[in-house]
Formats: sequence, C-alpha cells, structure tokens
Amino acid sequence: MNRPFNFSAGPAAMPEEVLTEAAAEMLDWHGSGMGVMEMSHRGKEFISIYEQAQADLRELLAVPDNFKILFMQGGGLAENAIVPLNISQGGLVDFVVSGSWSQKSQQEAGKYCTAHTAADNLANGHTSLPDPSQWKLNPAARYVHVCTNETINGVEFHTLPNLKALGSNADLVIDFSSHVASRPVDWSKVGLAFGGAQKNLGPAGLTLVVVRDDLLGHALPACPSAFNYKMVADNQSMYNTPPTYSIYVAGLVFQWLKRQGGMAAMEARNIAKAELLYQAIDNSQLYQNKVASDCRSRMNVPFFLRDESLNAAFLAGAQTHRLLQLKGHKSVGGMRASIYNAMPLEGVQALVDYMQEFEKTRS
Repeated sequence: MNRPFNFSAGPAAMPEEVLTEAAAEMLDWHGSGMGVMEMSHRGKEFISIYEQAQADLRELLAVPDNFKILFMQGGGLAENAIVPLNISQGGLVDFVVSGSWSQKSQQEAGKYCTAHTAADNLANGHTSLPDPSQWKLNPAARYVHVCTNETINGVEFHTLPNLKALGSNADLVIDFSSHVASRPVDWSKVGLAFGGAQKNLGPAGLTLVVVRDDLLGHALPACPSAFNYKMVADNQSMYNTPPTYSIYVAGLVFQWLKRQGGMAAMEARNIAKAELLYQAIDNSQLYQNKVASDCRSRMNVPFFLRDESLNAAFLAGAQTHRLLQLKGHKSVGGMRASIYNAMPLEGVQALVDYMQEFEKTRS
C-alpha cells in the first residue's frame, strides 16, 4: 500500500527511497556490524559517511571552495543567536522583517548586537515582500539578515538581493531553512547561509551552516566554544559529538537529490508543483491565498477557506483521503501545504483533486 502524502512543515516528509535504505542499514551499516547510531564519530566508518555527505552537499549546492560547510546543532532558532555571536562583532545589523521567522531572528539577535529594521512588511500582514530598492540599509551594518522563505507566512525571495547594487558593503546572511536544496544558490551574493535540516534535507537534529572563510575568527568573547564557527570549522564539525545519525540520513538525501538530477531539476519540479496548487486555489470560489503572486513560496503554501466553519470538515476529509498535516500554523490559522523536495507531483495532484471534490460538495 502506498504511504499517505504528508504535508507537514517540519519535521517533514522524506523520500521513501531514503527511509527504505536507512531501515535496511539500521542494524548493520555496510557490514561493519554496527548501526550508524552506535558508531564513534571519530571512527573510520562514520568519518567516511561524514566526508561523503560534505562532498555531495558541496557538489549539489555548488558551494565555492572559500566557504566552509558546518554540520551543527540547535536548529535555525539557535542560529539566530549563533550568527550574531560570530559575525556581528557587537555592532549594528540590518534586518529585513518579512514574516514570523525573521521577526524571531531580529528579536534574538538584539541580545548580542544592535538589531536595526531595514525594511518590513508588517503593514500588509506579511503578504508581500518589501522592495529592496526601498530598504533603509545602514552603512555601518556588519551584515544584512534575510529569511529567504517564510515557512509560516508563505512568502519567498525567488531572487537573492544584490547588496552591492543597493550600495551596501555588508555581507548577506540568509536563513534558507525551508527552501535549501530546492533551487540553486548564487553564492556571489551570500556571506553566510544557515538552516535546519528537518524541512528539506533530513531529520531534525542537524543544522547546516555555509560560511565564507573570511567571516571566521570574529566571534564575541561570550560565544560558547561549541558555537564558534572557527572552532567548529577547525575541528571538521566534530569539536563536540555531532548529530551523527542525522548527518547520515541527510547524506542519503543528498545522494537521492543527485539521482533526481540536482538543483536545476529540483527547481523545475518544485515550480511545477507550486503552480499546480496555486492555480487550483486561484480558480476556486472556496479557497484563497493572500500572498502577492510575485513572492509566493514554492515550499509552503498557506490557504484559507472563505467559510472557516468548514475547516474541521476539510481537515477530517483530508485525513480520510490520506492527506496529512494540512492544518495551518496556530499563529495564522487556515491551512498550509508544505511541498518540499520529497513531495511528489502526484501528492500535490491528490490534494488538488480532494480540494475540488470538497468544494463541489459544499456548493
């Protein structure tokens, strides 16, 4: 029997091939007599897993040689503190507040630096993105923080801002937790990128940081050693015990992504899935998406029933149709379909078919 389609925002659905492979290797990885969870992180078996995962991710995301790939812990929420502890030098940082996650980032960073709002979309309820040409960037800013996909609000920067073209010499820091590996990254515009793995890369517990070499070595004295990027880089992400099993499973996801054709192929697939779902919403009399069409997320699609008294019935029917975890975030309500890399087009089609069926029965 086919598995249900899981639209969770994270921890999220994973490729079935990956889960099958991990299950087959649970008790004995490659004849070692150990499962990955039982291995020393300093043993040759796990070192080979780690090195392969690093190499595959660098290839997939086309990460330049002058960037370090760090496998850390704590998720995106911890990085909201770890980033300013490492690269703000206690100075001023510009924040583009485009939704719930960038709001959290700014609030947390304010404990370690001066967190200046360069732009926000509060007036329109986080339903469009502030035009970069209107950002009020401070010339003293150490970096500019942008959440390039807002998981809760469903807005996405489809193109990264070019800070130099905006007259800023600051580095761009992106929180790409919920769209990492869904499209290529223009690293010429980025100084640092971070994201939790549990949406698009693997299981919870692993946090990815990709940081340019020259940003290492500037941590504030108060920065814990385990969160000091230079310390982590110098120790190949093993200053403390890394999240070994999460790295292993993420490595399987990286190999799966390579078999799918890499970033260009995944981007085309993700665009097709998003267009299918947004068209169904826009052509409906029952459903609506409130996000401006030029910045709708390809990963997280929030939508609302115009008659919210039908919400419970909609969710119950979805469960019957084996469409799981469609309830919207508690802070905004409604529904949300997260359609990350592991969600096949067939899953989105099944959701669209159900939505149309549900609407017909209520008209």
